[in-house]
Amino acid sequence: MTWTPDELDKVGRAEELQVSSLRRDGSARPFVTIWVVRAAEDIFIRSAYGPENGWFRRALASGSGRVRAGGVEKNVTFEQVGQELQEAVDAAYHAKYDRHGPRIVNTVVGPGSELTTIRLVPQDA
Repeated sequence: MTWTPDELDKVGRAEELQVSSLRRDGSARPFVTIWVVRAAEDIFIRSAYGPENGWFRRALASGSGRVRAGGVEKNVTFEQVGQELQEAVDAAYHAKYDRHGPRIVNTVVGPGSELTTIRLVPQDA
């Protein structure tokens, strides 16, 4: 599945996204609010406090969950990506959030941030 152009626009423009991973029994965890960016035709989220952040570890462990932002709510797969998208995702975070200042933005960009980058892959139409 892919994001529709309308979903990409709405989620990409949203200031924040809410993410919920699934527990082992299939029930949803509470939503956590985080920043979200669009790079090309994909939607990405990052852990601001490294790979040990609880929501991030739970998302990778479960592999799937639900997100909502900009009036869009979708079931998604959490796909960890690596260095190959570092520059594009960093640029998207800078373009969208630099107004918050480097102290805050630097928690989600730069060396090491590729370790906490998740592509959100939609699972339903």
